[in-house]
Amino acid sequence: MSPRGVAIEGLRERLFAAAERVLARDGAAALTSRAVTEEAECAKGVLHTHFAGLDEFVAELVLYRFRTAAALSENLPSRAGTGSVGENLADVAATVLSLDPGLVGLAVTRPLAARRVREAWQAGAPGFTAIQEAVSGYLRAEQELGRVAKSLDVEPVALALVGTLHHLLMTGSADAAPGSRAQVERLVHALVRTV
Repeated sequence: MSPRGVAIEGLRERLFAAAERVLARDGAAALTSRAVTEEAECAKGVLHTHFAGLDEFVAELVLYRFRTAAALSENLPSRAGTGSVGENLADVAATVLSLDPGLVGLAVTRPLAARRVREAWQAGAPGFTAIQEAVSGYLRAEQELGRVAKSLDVEPVALALVGTLHHLLMTGSADAAPGSRAQVERLVHALVRTV
């Protein structure tokens, strides 16, 4: 337990990691501020000191995880010409699908959290749109290298991929990830004709 009144380095990330462990182990119904702080080995009130409440905490955790996924997808265009097109897109998809469905469910079913996430995305916080733009940029880069057909309309393909990720994330479960990756790979092969 950290001493009272002493700043804890990396506290937000520590609380986020603790919340994800609680979700993975005990499910969404077990996610309370007390469960998070106990898992993080912090004082009970520390979550409410840094967040307005559990809804804001959940929203910030979702936004944090999407920032992470979007940051990884930003590098996708630089991978053009390496590996296979399908593997590169499947890797980005796996990053998005690594979000805990219980967390996503909480962010959707808790109205204050849902509103906070929606408002942040509308204000430009990285989310599905950033991932879609990275996929489009990657496919255009592969077209320039001749690895993807010039006739491919990349924007609808990127939208279809991200829409599928959204669907799988919203309707999936934590143990469905391997099957979800296989579905994404099949979709990529159906949409993208590599040269």
